[in-house]
Amino acid sequence: MSQPCDRCALVAAPGKLDSDLKEWWVSNPFDIVKEGHNLSAYERKRLFLNVKGADGQRNFLDVSGVSGADNDGDGRSVVAGDFRHNGQLDVVLRQSGGGPVVLYENRFPKRHYLEVSLRGTMKEVEPGRRSNRLGIGARLIAVVNGQQLVREMYPLNSFRSQMPNVVHFGLGDAERVEKLTILWPSGLRQELTDVAGDRHIVVEEGNGAVETVTPGRTISPEPIKVAGVE
Repeated sequence: MSQPCDRCALVAAPGKLDSDLKEWWVSNPFDIVKEGHNLSAYERKRLFLNVKGADGQRNFLDVSGVSGADNDGDGRSVVAGDFRHNGQLDVVLRQSGGGPVVLYENRFPKRHYLEVSLRGTMKEVEPGRRSNRLGIGARLIAVVNGQQLVREMYPLNSFRSQMPNVVHFGLGDAERVEKLTILWPSGLRQELTDVAGDRHIVVEEGNGAVETVTPGRTISPEPIKVAGVE
């Protein structure tokens, strides 16, 4: 779609349209209705699974039908999160028609994980720099079996929706994170070592103890090794 505030803007289609999927393109969004199209046409949803083939290369497999995700409701927003508190990311779909809210449960074989929430102290660590209370903008780097996994605390928004303010690390067969580095918005660098997985933890800025959270209650903070706070 072209820029919504520019009625004179014309943007060519980014690629070849798939007639089998009934794809269409309008170079100016103000002409959608005039050209006989409708954004609420109940197109079926698509779900693709990132898989590794026999040749070792990764590709996307269309599993829309077998997963049941290809309903024809008028989808408006989608949010991924651990809504069942079991370490697996589910998907919530908000739509008009076809059921206003649909929860797709993640039923893949369960693997190890670590979920992290942050609590900034609002203290000025560097001149003019402070961390907000939820740690939004922080970068988290987990070392798992020698491999770095990088995440950022940004609860991305969809249409009238927002992701949970939790960073999720999939650990595969690993039961622990060798090192978890948090680069806070304030400039503080905090490192935790030998962090047990399969739980949701809360890390406070500059604090060497973490809280383990379970639905409905919070377990008391437990000590954890701190490799260094710079």
